Amino acid sequence: MSTIGYESWAVDLAEVGPIYPFQGWEIAMTVLGVIFWIGWHRIQFVREGEHLEKARKMGDPEKIQKNLERY
Repeated sequence: MSTIGYESWAVDLAEVGPIYPFQGWEIAMTVLGVIFWIGWHRIQFVREGEHLEKARKMGDPEKIQKNLERY
């Protein structure tokens, strides 16, 4: 199985051109990477928002207000 499009290395590499894996997929891989990056940030934003909302609601509101008024 070849990911670079050549089955044999018995050629003049000066005439071959790019020899890295998945040549020709640069734009598609970049688009997928950006989509993954944005999706990951969205997931983190939602999860952190849920965590902060839960932290905001924990505790006794009257006790918190009493302690805040003390200062």
